[in-house]
Amino acid sequence: MRIACVHQGYELYGSDRSFAESVAALRAAFPSAEIEVVLPREGPIVDILKPHASRIVFEPLWVLRRQAMLRLATIEMARLPAALWRAWRRMQGSDLTYINTSIIADYALAARLLPRKALLHIHEIPEGMLRKVLVALMRWSRADLIFNSRATRATFGDPPGVDARGRRTHVVYNGVAGPAAALPVTYDGSRPLKVLLLGRVNRIKGQEVLLEAVASLEPALRDRVEVRLVGGAFESVEREQALAELVGRMGLSGHVEVLPFVSDPADHYRWADIVAVPSRRPESLGRVAIEAMAWGRPPLVSAIGGLVEVVVDGKTGWHVPPGDSAALAGKLREIILRPDIWRGFAAAGRARYEAVFSEPIAAAAIVAIVTDKLKAATARQGRARVVREAETSP
Repeated sequence: MRIACVHQGYELYGSDRSFAESVAALRAAFPSAEIEVVLPREGPIVDILKPHASRIVFEPLWVLRRQAMLRLATIEMARLPAALWRAWRRMQGSDLTYINTSIIADYALAARLLPRKALLHIHEIPEGMLRKVLVALMRWSRADLIFNSRATRATFGDPPGVDARGRRTHVVYNGVAGPAAALPVTYDGSRPLKVLLLGRVNRIKGQEVLLEAVASLEPALRDRVEVRLVGGAFESVEREQALAELVGRMGLSGHVEVLPFVSDPADHYRWADIVAVPSRRPESLGRVAIEAMAWGRPPLVSAIGGLVEVVVDGKTGWHVPPGDSAALAGKLREIILRPDIWRGFAAAGRARYEAVFSEPIAAAAIVAIVTDKLKAATARQGRARVVREAETSP
C-alpha cells in the first residue's frame, strides 16, 4: 500500500502538529504501508515526522497564501503546470493521497482527475476573496473531505454525509497531544495572575487586544497580572519587532514579556494560570485552547469560529466578544478577583479534552475514514476486474 501525505508547512504550529499526528495515526494503522510525506522545505516538523514516514520529499508546492495571491496570479503561474504534473503523477502512483489544508492548490486541482484517491483535510476559515477561491477549489477537487470543526464546514458550505456526487464529508476535531494529567491549580488571588498567549504574531491572533485590555485595567489590578506573548511571525521579523515595541509604547514592559516561538511550549503551560486566545478573526478550531484544557489551564477565548465548539463558557473557560478589549478587561478583572468561582474549570476542561479532543479519538476517526476509502477503492477495482474478465471470456 502506498499513501502520500502532503502538507504546506514546515514549522510546528497547529496545522503542522495536526498533520504530524495524522501521519502517525496512519503509520500505526498501516504499519507495512509505504508512506511518503511531501513538504515545501525542511523545518522543525521533520524531526517528528521521521519516525512515521518511509521517506520525506521536499518539493515546491503551489500554496495559496493571502500575502502571495498577487504573485501567484502573475509570475508564479509559470510554475503551476509543472506542479500539477508532479501532483498528478504522485497521486496516480498512490493508493491514497492525504492533502492537509485546502490551500495546496496543485494537489486540489489534480484531485479532480483522481478524486477516489484524494482526501482533503480542511483546517482553515478563509475570508474575502481567498474564501471564494478556496471554496471553488474544494468543489473542483471532488475529493472526500474532512473538516476540523462544524464552523469550518459551515464556512465552506459543504453538506454533511454524502452529497449529490457521492462524495463523503466528515467533521473530525483535531487530536491534540497532552500531558498525562492536568497540572494542579495554584492561583488563589494572593499573587499576580499569569496569562499566556501562544500563537503566531499576525492580525488574527489578537495580541494587541490582550495588551489593550491589560493596559485599561486600573493600576492596582494591572500590578496583579503577568502576561507572556509567545510566538513568531511567518517569515516577518519586522512584525515581531513591532509587537515588542507596542508593549513598550503602552507602558506594559513590566507586565508583559514577548518571547520567541518554541517547538515545545510545555514550560509555558506550566508557568500559566490561564491561557488567552483573543482571536480577532475566526479560528477554524483553536488548538491552543485544547492544549490549555489538557494542561488544566482554563482558556479565555473569543466567541468566534471553532473556539465556541472547544470551550464551554462558564464551565471549562470563558467566552468574550472578538476584538472587544473592554469585555476582555472585564473578564480578567473577574478572574483576578474571584478565583473561587473558576476553581473547577481545570478539571472540567481536562475531562472535555479527554472525551472529545485527545489524540486517540481523532486518530481512530481519521483511520476509519481512510480505511473505508481504501476498501471502496479495492471493491471498485475488483468489480472492474470481474467486468473485464467477463468481456474477454469466450
